[in-house]
Amino acid sequence: MASSFVVGDKFRSKVTELLEKTVSSLPRRLREELEKILENPEPTTLPFSTARKLKKYLQEEGHPFYLHELLEDSVLHLPEVVKPPRNPELVTRLEKIKAKLANEEYNRITRNVNAQEINRNGTLADFGRQVRSVKAVVVTIFNFLVTVVATFACSYMGSQYLFTETAARVISAVIAASVVGLAELYVLVRTMEGEIGEP
Repeated sequence: MASSFVVGDKFRSKVTELLEKTVSSLPRRLREELEKILENPEPTTLPFSTARKLKKYLQEEGHPFYLHELLEDSVLHLPEVVKPPRNPELVTRLEKIKAKLANEEYNRITRNVNAQEINRNGTLADFGRQVRSVKAVVVTIFNFLVTVVATFACSYMGSQYLFTETAARVISAVIAASVVGLAELYVLVRTMEGEIGEP
């Protein structure tokens, strides 16, 4: 809180002039305080108590200038606030309380969040079942293709003992592969229907 003014050049010149003119009428104590203020190097501070005494003197003596005119280029002196050092024990306790409150807030926010959820559509267990289902379909399709290709290759190689022409061998291999493919497809469809639950 302010308790003094930082006086400017106008105050210095007017008070110097006042001290020179009024040698006897100025109270001794006020004269000493003002001389001491003027002797100090800048920035010079004027306590409020001295300012009150000077104002009272100027009013009683009827001087042609007032205190506010003297302090026109002056500013309030605001002392720097010195913060006391913080107690380390208190700081430690505050940190613990902050951590506890943050943990409680986190638990409150995540109370109804399921850790197993991968998204809003299902859990990780559902995702695992879907992956296993896709894996089974991929293996079945791969098995179907390998069976059809193997049947074609075996029929083509085996038909060399029956047919001498390549065209006849290819046609017989395609027919055999088609029959095995249709049989595999029938079994595949029945298996899928069984998994879905239809008769």
